[in-house]
Amino acid sequence: MSTDLIASVKTRPPGMLVLSDGSVFEGEAIGSFANGAKQIATGEVVFNTAMSGYQEIITDPSYAGQIIAFTYPHIGNYGITEQAKEARHPFCRGIIVRDLATHPSNWAAQGSLEAFLVANNIGGLTGIDTRRLTRHVREAGAMPCAMGTKEEAELYLAAQVEQGTLGSDFVSEVTTPLPYTIDGGELRVVAYDFGVKKTMLRRLSSIATIDVVPSSTPAQAVLAQEPDGVLLSNGPGDPGALAPIVANVRELLGRVPIFGICLGHQLLAIALGGTTFKLAFGHHGANQPIRRIGTGRVMITSENHGFAVMDGTIENADVTHVNLNDGVIEGLCCRDVPAFSVQYHPEAGPGPHDASYLFGEFRALMEAHR
Repeated sequence: MSTDLIASVKTRPPGMLVLSDGSVFEGEAIGSFANGAKQIATGEVVFNTAMSGYQEIITDPSYAGQIIAFTYPHIGNYGITEQAKEARHPFCRGIIVRDLATHPSNWAAQGSLEAFLVANNIGGLTGIDTRRLTRHVREAGAMPCAMGTKEEAELYLAAQVEQGTLGSDFVSEVTTPLPYTIDGGELRVVAYDFGVKKTMLRRLSSIATIDVVPSSTPAQAVLAQEPDGVLLSNGPGDPGALAPIVANVRELLGRVPIFGICLGHQLLAIALGGTTFKLAFGHHGANQPIRRIGTGRVMITSENHGFAVMDGTIENADVTHVNLNDGVIEGLCCRDVPAFSVQYHPEAGPGPHDASYLFGEFRALMEAHR
């Protein structure tokens, strides 16, 4: 660690998190708060229960508009690597940890977490009582917040102004500006980038060559490429705010096999006539138990979503998976068109690989409709 960073660790300025309901959590500033580059950040506070994979979580575009509180107490202990980035840069608004490791220990580390935060102008807080924060969010729900080195009154006003994720379109913020191709298998897949993770594309490239397209790409432009299948990727925000994208998905139904993941699952559900709703505090972590209805098999899955599909609102699709914690729909399969989706992340990154078989099912679906 450089002497400059050691000095900054010793002299961290005080920082504070203020929720929109007035709750206050005191800690110390890290990242761009610590060096003075930023003094305040706002967003919707959520907690993630994964014990590792903090870099993948921070760089997951699905966290656009949100501030991530890690429930695992020690974060940053194995540093940062280029290979663990899930997007071109983080889209989250900030992070909250109990104890930020200042001396990462990992032969592959290419830098510290704090240096990564500074390089990407991300502010954060350490020394926060994350157990208290997590219990509060579980009881009161995810809510707007503000954090930084400003006074409590200014942070509270900023939290009141913050809109959160309900009704918000963050997909246009995270999607690729230009199409690009990833060489892979003999099949051809068009992947809508709603905030797609690099790990998802790596898994998919084992079975197909992928043409990644911006979220606003018209359905006719996708069909003109004559793909074997279409991936509806993960992404941030409220699916109910994405009517133009839903219209494109509806136009693709029955004309090409579709696989939806996370936000893609919700968009497929809406295109089928379903309804989505905002969860109290969402599913964010790498340890969510899911039951596959057809086999009874229980899987542990990685998830990151704040919205879900409302049960009983889709007539022409079967529910294939459910969350064992709260009964939320976690998978759908259409009866009359080649399309299916899951709410969780079969690519993991981080997380278990229990659900990786779904990429094989997508391959079989595409081959059956070539």
